[in-house]
Amino acid sequence: MAFETILSATADGVTTLTLNRPQGLNALNKQLIDELRTALRQAARDEACRAIILTGAGRGFCSGADLANAGFNDGVARSIGEGVSHSMEIGYNPLVRDIASHPKPIVAAVNGTAAGGGVGLALSADIVIAAKSANFVQVFGPKLGLVPDMGCTWILPQLVGRARARGLALLGDKLSAEQAAQWGLIWAAVEDGELMSQALAIATRLAQGPTRAFAEIKRALDLAPLQTLDEQLEYERRIQGQLGDTEDFREGVTAFLSKRPPAFKGR
Repeated sequence: MAFETILSATADGVTTLTLNRPQGLNALNKQLIDELRTALRQAARDEACRAIILTGAGRGFCSGADLANAGFNDGVARSIGEGVSHSMEIGYNPLVRDIASHPKPIVAAVNGTAAGGGVGLALSADIVIAAKSANFVQVFGPKLGLVPDMGCTWILPQLVGRARARGLALLGDKLSAEQAAQWGLIWAAVEDGELMSQALAIATRLAQGPTRAFAEIKRALDLAPLQTLDEQLEYERRIQGQLGDTEDFREGVTAFLSKRPPAFKGR
């Protein structure tokens, strides 16, 4: 399928998806969301893809929702607020779910400003690295009179704690990439010129790993805050029973005993 608002390329097990509306700092509209969701579904089915990089074209990663040309109007009469809610229901929220629950590990390479929903988009990925010139800013409350969305109210307090999450959301101050790394919001801040090479190095490591187990790790970590310790222990027992019968586990044990690197296949 030919895309107009994203770029997609796969090489050596890694699929790179690039938001490609640089004239609008890669603002999210219906077309971009639909195309990105389609590309994510294709990557999930593609055996040649074992890890994904998500990044933006131009000088910004993503400026959030396209307030000028969102493209969600389907002719149904709605109030402005109802229209916002509708776009979240059919567009923005499903995109976050697709990224967070994707069976392949996803690395977000934040190449510039991530604002509003762009923050949620980046943080939906499994590992986030950012260029040192990048920043993260929650514009919802201070600029628009809205609450943070695209999962920001859920993930920010988990990553940086109550005090910092409230400060970011209520004040709307820019958080530099380096500060974001120090706070634990992202994995690392890297030199601008090294962003994509560093992202590719991480994605390549993931692509060479036991991708089926990685998918289960993602689910287990997401489930943990919602369960008691006893419930999580039982969940771990059940998943280990499943993964213990995979080719990758047998290969991992054999490689460990043979003192050689494992050659995982994701099966």
